[in-house]
Amino acid sequence: MLDKLDAEFAFGREALDVRAYRQELLSSNIANADTPGYKARDVDFAASLAGALKKTGGGAGVAASNHSTLAMAQPAGVTGGMSMAATTPGHMSGKTTLAPSGGTPDDYSKLQYRIPTQPALDGNTVDIDTERVQFADNTLHFESGMTVLSSQIKTMLAAIQSGS
Repeated sequence: MLDKLDAEFAFGREALDVRAYRQELLSSNIANADTPGYKARDVDFAASLAGALKKTGGGAGVAASNHSTLAMAQPAGVTGGMSMAATTPGHMSGKTTLAPSGGTPDDYSKLQYRIPTQPALDGNTVDIDTERVQFADNTLHFESGMTVLSSQIKTMLAAIQSGS
C-alpha cells in the first residue's frame, strides 16, 4: 500500500529534486559572477525530469497518444483481500519496501554551459541579469510544485480522515 502512495507522489518529488538542483547551479553561477574563467552552467529541466522518471520507471506505460495519462498519475487503488498482522504493538508487518527514487545530481542529464550574450575579456560567461531571471523563474516553479504536492497530500489526508 505504501509503495502505491510513494508512486503517487513520484512525479512531484522528481520535479522538486531537479528544481532544487537547478537552484544550486544558478546560485553557484551568481556567486561566481566575478570569477575569471568561470563558465555559467545550467541544466535542461525537461530533459532531466524525463531522464529521472525513465530511470525510476515513472514514465513506463505511456503511449504516444496525447490522451493517455502517466502511470503514476493514476489514482492509487485499494487492494482486496489484504490483511495486516502486528507482531508487537506499534509494528506493522508487510513486504513493502520503499526506495528513494530521487536521483543524484549526476543523474540529472548532463550539465550544459550557457552561451554568453556578451563575451567577457576574463573568460567568465555569467550574465548576472540572465541568472537572476532564471533564478526567480526557477523559484516560482519550485514553489508552485510545492503547492501542488501539498494539495495532493491534503486531499489524501482528507480522504483518509473522512473514511474513519
